[in-house]
Amino acid sequence: MKVTLKLQRYGMNMSEATLLEWFKKPGESFSTGDPLYSVETEKVNEEFIAPTPGRMLEVSVCEGEDAKVGQALCIVDYEPIK
Repeated sequence: MKVTLKLQRYGMNMSEATLLEWFKKPGESFSTGDPLYSVETEKVNEEFIAPTPGRMLEVSVCEGEDAKVGQALCIVDYEPIK
């Protein structure tokens, strides 16, 4: 199932974050619990953890770039939950 992952709000006043690192590149597979990317806000650094296995399809924001809350960061293909 293809899913667009968007920047989540990690604090009430958060409006944007800097994408620090991609842990998976397009074409790479990942398992449940693998970190996919990390972001930095004014108050926290946060990693997004894969909820299910899948594969990274496309990256929309480069490392070091800022993204707004709700902005698309990447597209992944999650494996169906059995």
